[in-house]
Amino acid sequence: MTVRVVTLANGLRLATENVPGALSVAAGVWVGVGSRDEPAELAGVSHFLEHLLFKGTQARSARDIAVAIDRVGGDMNAFTSKEYTAYYTRVPARELPLSLALLGDVLSRPALRDADIETERDVILEELAMDDDQPDDVAYQLFSQAMFPQHSLGRETAGERETVEATSGDHVRAFFAERYRSESMVLSIAGPVDHDSVRELAEASFGGLAVGSAPQVRTSPGATPGATVGEVREGEQSHTLVGVRGVDRFDSEREALDIVVHILGGGPSSRLFQTIREERGLAYSTYASSSCYCDAGAVSLYAGTTPSHADEVLGLLQASVDSLVADGVTDDELAAAKGYLTGAYAMGFEGTSSRMDRLASQLITRGELRPIEEQLGRWERVEQADVRRVIDRVFTGPRVVAQVGPGTP
Repeated sequence: MTVRVVTLANGLRLATENVPGALSVAAGVWVGVGSRDEPAELAGVSHFLEHLLFKGTQARSARDIAVAIDRVGGDMNAFTSKEYTAYYTRVPARELPLSLALLGDVLSRPALRDADIETERDVILEELAMDDDQPDDVAYQLFSQAMFPQHSLGRETAGERETVEATSGDHVRAFFAERYRSESMVLSIAGPVDHDSVRELAEASFGGLAVGSAPQVRTSPGATPGATVGEVREGEQSHTLVGVRGVDRFDSEREALDIVVHILGGGPSSRLFQTIREERGLAYSTYASSSCYCDAGAVSLYAGTTPSHADEVLGLLQASVDSLVADGVTDDELAAAKGYLTGAYAMGFEGTSSRMDRLASQLITRGELRPIEEQLGRWERVEQADVRRVIDRVFTGPRVVAQVGPGTP
């Protein structure tokens, strides 16, 4: 077997995938807490903590960590999502012991010093300011807030200026102590590795984790009322989003929705690309995407255009949904979407980082691994009846419209 999953003595789940011939090894720790798990008054604390873990440990300074990775030509980074936080490295295969030592140190013994917290607070505030200067990012923020009103899924992952400024060192340290526990984490490793040897390294590197599981009480978002939101701001383009509630990641019709979203705006042959860009030349960037969480989801259609064409583009986005509901998809579109999704998915696992990511993300969000062949089969088995059913279920619901740009909404 190339993939093995075990539970270490302290409750940490370890997944390894042997990739013969690879020259690198990717290792990552996924922690089962994200922005939706934060109290409203501490919105952004997961992202704050993600920044701080690289600021140093009880034994290593931030520079020590950076130099150690640079010295071997490796990468070390992290990100925060709605439902988990990830820390990962990619190094030459022979440097796996260093990789695990660093990850184990930052996750087990972070310094979380007050001085570092104050410095990083300023960095995060600059990050928020940078995002606010991106009108397409602002459009997505408004869209999420309207899609999940008064719910943590609608919040910005990095938080708001007010909550970041109000988060204290004690808040961060308490959040870490409560949430960063062994049974709420997954350690994933992919490369030319031997499982038993990796297990010994993992036991030694992560033995200092706080034992147990983190509390997790998630409430599902309520119904989405149809809403139109927007913000007037100067710029060269108007950014428009039209969307509906989707499905959660466990839904039996998720693969059918994947196919519909790809047909709408998944690539150069998609309806949005062909209609808005190729035929009319109204946008450089137009696409559709979906997000699936443990208990909810959303589908969005996006286009950026000059302000004089904003109303026309909004009409075309709305018409794309109307046409989908009225006429469904063609057999050729269905076959092409299946071919793209299965082909791109398979090719995506040629690197160690993507293989590591697959193991970690599935275990932290689903609690189990879905074999690649099973996922490919789920897309391949989608038929016209499945597509029709998910269209009627998803795209006939209330729509959210978000626009940001000169003269909108």
